[in-house]
Amino acid sequence: MRTRAILDFCSWVEHTQLSQTIQSNAWVVPTVQTMHILSIAAVMSSVLMIDLRLLGMVGRDQPAARVASRFVSVIWRVLPILLVSGIIMIIGEPARSLPNTIFQLKMSLLLAAIAVTFVYQRQLNGDAKFWEASDIRRAAAKGIAILSLLLWVAIVFAGRWIAYI
Repeated sequence: MRTRAILDFCSWVEHTQLSQTIQSNAWVVPTVQTMHILSIAAVMSSVLMIDLRLLGMVGRDQPAARVASRFVSVIWRVLPILLVSGIIMIIGEPARSLPNTIFQLKMSLLLAAIAVTFVYQRQLNGDAKFWEASDIRRAAAKGIAILSLLLWVAIVFAGRWIAYI
């Protein structure tokens, strides 16, 4: 039943004027994909810098809060671009993504990664030295960094696998 509803929705979207416009203009999909990929690169670079700092592998001379303030803002600014470009690609080919279990996994992983980023940042907003205040918090920050890296890398892999599943 759920799959039928998704497929019916995909069929409806595919026949909208916007979807038809996206499908009929050869430049739209490559342009949107390019924006999406460049945005992924910006997010991944920012995530990597924050997480490597939390792991103590780079920027040990800088407080975690300073590194986070520099890069978390990039993540929050670029996520809307990813959202819009992703929606445009879905509208262009809804049946390729929406019923795909890998796409659904990617969206679940994305929600988890955003939640992890939000929790990390929220603690810093309340106390800039929160993650450095004790050995337990430093260990928790390392755990968050590993989880964050795993989630974001899984999101990228899932995004690539959508085309093949």
